[in-house]
Order: sequence, then structure tokens, then C-alpha cells
Amino acid sequence: MHPGRSLFFIALGLFGLYAVEFGVVGVLPPIIQRYDVSVALAGWLVGFFALVVAVCGPAMVLWLSRYDRRKILTGSLLGFAVCSLISAWAPSFGVLMALRVPSALLHPVFFSAAFAAAVSLYPPERATHATSMALVGTSMGLVIGVPLTTWIEATISYEASFYFCAIVNLAAAIGLWFMLPPQPHRESTSGAGALAVLRKRRVWLSIAATVAVFGAMFSVYSYAAEYLGRITEFSSQTISFLLVVFGVGGVGGNLLAGRLLGSRRALTMLLYPVALSVAYLLLMTLGSSSVVEMLPICVLWGAAHTSGLVVCQVWLTSAAEEAPEFATSLFVSSANLGTVCSSSFSGWFIGTWGLKGTLVSGWLFAALAVGFIVIRILLDRQRHGVARRVAT
Repeated sequence: MHPGRSLFFIALGLFGLYAVEFGVVGVLPPIIQRYDVSVALAGWLVGFFALVVAVCGPAMVLWLSRYDRRKILTGSLLGFAVCSLISAWAPSFGVLMALRVPSALLHPVFFSAAFAAAVSLYPPERATHATSMALVGTSMGLVIGVPLTTWIEATISYEASFYFCAIVNLAAAIGLWFMLPPQPHRESTSGAGALAVLRKRRVWLSIAATVAVFGAMFSVYSYAAEYLGRITEFSSQTISFLLVVFGVGGVGGNLLAGRLLGSRRALTMLLYPVALSVAYLLLMTLGSSSVVEMLPICVLWGAAHTSGLVVCQVWLTSAAEEAPEFATSLFVSSANLGTVCSSSFSGWFIGTWGLKGTLVSGWLFAALAVGFIVIRILLDRQRHGVARRVAT
């Protein structure tokens, strides 16, 4: 079987996964109106999903890692599709929230298995290529999934936005079943080998930094459609267009971050929360009802936001290179824990200062991230210094 075809459907599945998780951001205003709930409560559709992933992620990965990856991947995608289909007709907000649970449980399992399967398709020297290509699907799900659901809701119907997610995941499941080679039973990663990385201080500092970075990212992004609607008073179609522009900026930001990480990983990680904070400052001070003025702001915001995914993943997995699959699950859980924290703090700040309070929450998380990153950099330098002295 051609590895490129399998990799395409892995990337499509990752796109579908993130469209499921964050697609609700693009239809948050109609959800608020449909179920008559507050903005802060509606934001928990992302926060609650992330909470389930954060709490259950590593355990789910360790439990299911012994099974055939092809079955795990296709089964997870079918689960995403079914939950999306039913969500289109959820009779109440509580039911809509409950339907987030099965997808959230399967999220870290699919994510970890997808990257492991992608690497297995190529020889070791092309592992980086496989990982980067699979990451395209993740990036597209984050930066394109939200504006697509917004556009579909605005031009077709609210229900159609959920049908879109179901169709994408179903197509990926069918493609993976026929294109991905069987990957039979293998040894579980639940032993001391994987768990040993949790004894390393640099792993915990990387986890803390990832939590803080994603808290900064999603303090604002979880309310992107609502925030843009309030400060610009644009129509849903125009907001979806701005979110597409946000996505274009995100693609560019990912490419730039990937290059910088190869040569200056620590500096790139340190500068990331600073760049995100600057983007929020521009959004607050220059945001207006002019499409022309909003275009460059959305490009910069998208570039700063989306590059956080690859920056944090490389930062955390570099601290636990001996257990890459388990490290990936730690990244997923840490990222989603940060999303949970952002929902909690943003909700409080919204109640105090209105929607601009989301920016304050983002700045506070960014400052916290800088602190954790600096501590790990100092620890790494100390460790390298000791290693050089021992070698000499």
C-alpha cells in the first residue's frame, strides 16, 4: 500500500478530530441563542471536552496502545462521526454537552495512534517528514475547521455544520480502513519504561508551560466568533471570512515556527507567549468595524495562535524522547488542561470586564508560561554544563 495515501487519511482524520473539538467555536453564537445560555456557559463546550481529555488522556492511551492501530483509528473516527451526527439534533444544551464526552475520551487515543502510525509508514530517516505531514491535518483542523463550520451554519443551516464534521470523520475512517496496513498487537506502553519520564523535572516544567500556553491561546480563541461579532458588528459570513484569514495566518505561523524550532528551539519557545500577547494587544487597541483594518490583525493573531501547537509539542516531547508515544499523550492532556483552565478564568473575567476580559486572561497565562519556560531553560543549561564537566 502507498504510504502517502495512508498519510493523507491520517491527516484528514486529524482535521476531523479538531473540527469536532473546536468546530463549536464557530457556531457559538447560534448555540447561545438556540439553547438560551450565557456566553461563559457555552464556552464550556470546549472547556468540558478539554477537561475529559486532560483527566483521562494518558490512561486511555496506555490502556489501548496494545491493540491494532488501524482498528483504534477507524473506531475512533466512527465515534466522532456518530457524536457529531446526533449533536445536530440535541434537544437541550445538557445533551449537547454530554455528547462531547465519547469524542473527548477517544481524542488522545486517536491523536497518539495517528502520529505513531504515520511514523511507522516510513523508514526511520523519514520519521520527521511523516510527523510534519500528519501535523498538517491538525493545523488545518484548528485554523480551517472553525471558519468552515461558521460559514456552513451561516449559508446552509446550524445542523449542516455538524453534518460536515460527521462526513469528514466518516470519510477518513473508510480511507484508513482500506489504505492503512494492519498493525497487529504489540507490547503495551503501560510499563515503567513510559512512566519513568514522569520522574524528570524538565518534563513537568514542559507540561506546566504547555498548560499555560494553551490557557493563553484559548482564553481568547474559545470566544473568537463571539468576540469578533461584538467588536466589529459584522455578519456571520464576514466573521467566517475573518476566521479563514486567521487560518491563513496560522498556516504561515506554523511554517515559520517549524523552521525556527530546528535551529533555536529554546528561544522560539520563549518568544512564543510574547508574540501571542502582542497579538492580543493589537486586537484590543486596533480592533474595529473596518474589514480592511481587521485583516492584518487576524493574520497576525492566527500566526501567533496556531504556531503554539507545534511549538509546545516539540518542547514537551523533547523532554521525553525515550517514550515518544506516551509523551504525545502528555502533550494532548496538558494542552487540553490549559484549555480547561482558560474556560474557567475567561468565564470569570468575562463576568467582571465583559468579553475584553478574555484578553486579560490570555496575558496572565502568557506571563505564567514565560516563567516555566525560563526555569526549564536554566535547568537545561545547568544539566549541559554538568555533562561537559564530567566529559572533560
